Amino acid sequence: MKIGRRTFIKGSVGAGGTLAAGRLLFGELETLVDAGESRATAPGEDWVPTTCWIGKQECGILARRINGRLVKLEGHPDHPRNLGRLCPKGIAQIMAVYDPNRVKTPLVRTNEKGVTGKWRQASWDEALSLVGEKIKEVRTRDKRLLIWQKGRSKAESFYDNAFVKASGATKLGHGAYCSDAGYRACEYTIGSHGVLHPDIRHTRYLLAWGWNVTNAGGNKLCWITWPRELVEAKERGLKVVAIDPRLRGSGPFADEWVPIRPGTDLALALALCNAVIQEGTIDREYLAKYTNAGFLVKDDGYFLKIDGKEQVWDQPAGAPRAAGSEGALPPLEGTFVHAALAYRTAYQVFKDHVARYTPEWAAGVCGISAEAVTRIARELGRNAAIGSTVVLDGVELPHRPVGIMAYHMSQQELGFQAIRAMLILMMLLGAVEAVGGQRIDFTWKVDKNYEALDKVEIKDPPYNVYLKDSKYFPINSANPSVVAKVMADPQKYGVNYTPEVLIIHMTNSIVAFADQTAMMKAYDKFKFIAVIDPWLSETADLYADVILPAATIEKYEGPMKVSDQYTDAVSLRLPPMDPMFQSRGDIDIYLDLCEKAGILYGKGGYLDELNKALGFKEGYTMSLDNKPAVREIFDRWAKSEGITEGVAYFEKKGVKVKGRVPAKKIYGFAQDPPFSGLRHRLYGESLLRLGETMKAKGAEEIYWQDYTPLPTWRRLTMNDSPSEYDLYLISFKQVEFKQSRSSFIPLLAEAAPGQRVEINPATAQARGISDGDEVWVESHNAINGETRKLKTVARYRQGIRPDTVGMAHHFGLWTHPWAKGQGPSPNSIFFSGEGYVVNTADQSFHVKVRVYKA
Repeated sequence: MKIGRRTFIKGSVGAGGTLAAGRLLFGELETLVDAGESRATAPGEDWVPTTCWIGKQECGILARRINGRLVKLEGHPDHPRNLGRLCPKGIAQIMAVYDPNRVKTPLVRTNEKGVTGKWRQASWDEALSLVGEKIKEVRTRDKRLLIWQKGRSKAESFYDNAFVKASGATKLGHGAYCSDAGYRACEYTIGSHGVLHPDIRHTRYLLAWGWNVTNAGGNKLCWITWPRELVEAKERGLKVVAIDPRLRGSGPFADEWVPIRPGTDLALALALCNAVIQEGTIDREYLAKYTNAGFLVKDDGYFLKIDGKEQVWDQPAGAPRAAGSEGALPPLEGTFVHAALAYRTAYQVFKDHVARYTPEWAAGVCGISAEAVTRIARELGRNAAIGSTVVLDGVELPHRPVGIMAYHMSQQELGFQAIRAMLILMMLLGAVEAVGGQRIDFTWKVDKNYEALDKVEIKDPPYNVYLKDSKYFPINSANPSVVAKVMADPQKYGVNYTPEVLIIHMTNSIVAFADQTAMMKAYDKFKFIAVIDPWLSETADLYADVILPAATIEKYEGPMKVSDQYTDAVSLRLPPMDPMFQSRGDIDIYLDLCEKAGILYGKGGYLDELNKALGFKEGYTMSLDNKPAVREIFDRWAKSEGITEGVAYFEKKGVKVKGRVPAKKIYGFAQDPPFSGLRHRLYGESLLRLGETMKAKGAEEIYWQDYTPLPTWRRLTMNDSPSEYDLYLISFKQVEFKQSRSSFIPLLAEAAPGQRVEINPATAQARGISDGDEVWVESHNAINGETRKLKTVARYRQGIRPDTVGMAHHFGLWTHPWAKGQGPSPNSIFFSGEGYVVNTADQSFHVKVRVYKA
């Protein structure tokens, strides 16, 4: 099916993606010469460039001002990610700027915590002093007592790096709820930082694995860029197979829908590996040269090593030799005898391992047809064109035009191993980092976790609060919900302290994070909480001692890499007007807060760490004795990067487009040596070591059972819930909203006014539920028997499996007057802890539920 731009707009609306008026998607674009005078038509009018604040991918914006006041936002035509378009969030965020319900001044709590807050206004000096003194005091006793909790970071150099290092705080992020199980799998297996996306300009066959294309974006990018690239790829003949329990926004753009049962993605990936092997479409040269598939494996599951080096079989010599030494390519298959002991190659071990995972077996586990599994494997092998090459930028590279898009779906109980299995599928085809094949990051570079995760050493207690290097989660994404479980019972997990001071930056933890109950119990234990946010979030309302009101788009942030994968660019967020009310830019807040906490100046202070994080070249570093203005910091950064005009360049142009990314920077195969000399881990020997160490140190099976050298299917924990909990609950994202911080914006709320549970009509009717009925959705914890429930409205949806129901992620707010009545968040009935997190401590967003009329 060929899809044009007009079709995409129609399909997006039909799939639930709302398009606000104005240049949202496609159309002719003028070239931006200068953001100012070329557009000004009225007295007092000008246009200034900035960067979207509310979304994920930092789209370029032109802001129209009248007498210095922001009146309109449009897409920046020269920005490679959005090319002049904006999604509904991008346009509607102007309403957030002028929202009269924003926190207007610093606030200090006057009543007890855990109930709706009562507040008094405070000066910035008083509020910052209160927070700074708490940081100073707790750091003096034990830096572990200080926690910094972020949402999505918009200036990692300033927040994640400089502040965390200068303060010594324990950093907790949001990635364990987003896609970090996939990140850890890719870092460990391939060495790249990201999850899965295709080399879409050259791909011919794509598995859209849980890709909510018109509503949630994908790996690395948000809603604008990937859909545009998809449309262009479809016009070139791309075939798309959507693998998802819910058809989502893929419907108009997929050639086939495979309605997989929730949580069984690992089973399907293993069956596809089996079927590809049976078809014989294997890139043997890639596997032998660039992976550990040829390494010899002993009966105990560990590699044969001689003098500390892994061995392959030297066929002519009839003996082992060191992997990577000169000689013919080692065999991939077979059992070989040396010194009276038998060894199989890692590939042979894998081939034997997946022999049980037939298409027919997968059909029963995944709830799909065996014929579909076999056909997809055959189509993958045919389209991979194994052996073909293409010349890009004068370099001959392997051409394997097949790939997978998978991102948020990695957050499931077996998510780490599911992504590992998908990567192995691409490895079998030789598609990893080939032209048209499987990408993870936008450019090839080896992430530090490739080596670090392989060398994790499990320690004895006491552990830190997120259980780093522990016998519970040795590969660890620092999940705040796991921290909440630990804070509830530190002795159980071998932790000998309880954090006391929490700084929350731009996240509404008790709504946006899974397991609302556990999060609230943990926050009850903190002695002091400060929140940096433009609004009085639910978290702040119940638990903040001090609220520091941050600006929205009206501030400096960055620098931001804004490549679309093929064009290199960098941008800044620039304030299109002064901050509203008494709010301040986040970086201004951190500069002043660090000064109050006594960690701004001197070696190891915030300014020193900023010099390092921003990579200032000699001659541009900041003095460690004087507090700079934020604009000055960015001016130094720009000049240090060779932009002679400094920050003024961005104030005129908004984005620095550096040009097309050459093939030698994009593809791992284009490196010298290929993949920078590392080997991709088909076989995860160190996972076996970790699992056995965890077991030896007394961890229960539920922790170590998925630390296996090869992805291995097992029964899902949630399937042990009683039979009356016969439906799977999944959550999903909508294009109108970003996390839980935008559902109150009127323009967006009008387009997507409230929560619902999507249910297959046949399933609903069997329960006597009509479309629009109020229903209870009740979840069950298969480990401890706990139940939770919420009330919402049932909405019929044909494009969802009969055994599955779905709810949007974004609702559940109650403090903002514009959000009242929108309905609950499914996070209130998801569980964390054993059985409901991945073996990397990442959150699963699956649970068994029952649905009945209210």
